[in-house]
Amino acid sequence: MQKIEEITPAISSAVLELVRQERMKSVSVREWKFRLMGYGYRVMDTDHGEVIANLRQQEICAIPADLLH
Repeated sequence: MQKIEEITPAISSAVLELVRQERMKSVSVREWKFRLMGYGYRVMDTDHGEVIANLRQQEICAIPADLLH
């Protein structure tokens, strides 16, 4: 996996696609969050909503509401 230095729209959309695919494979939100950690991502709760971040807490993109249920 390559190290992300700058978040670009292309990176955000690629990560969001991975997040969507992993959510479809998961039975629960808890399992989904665990699976994301295996890829080096996490769900982070911020003052502007839940976002996908890397494990260094660098925000990548917002989480669409339909993925949280």
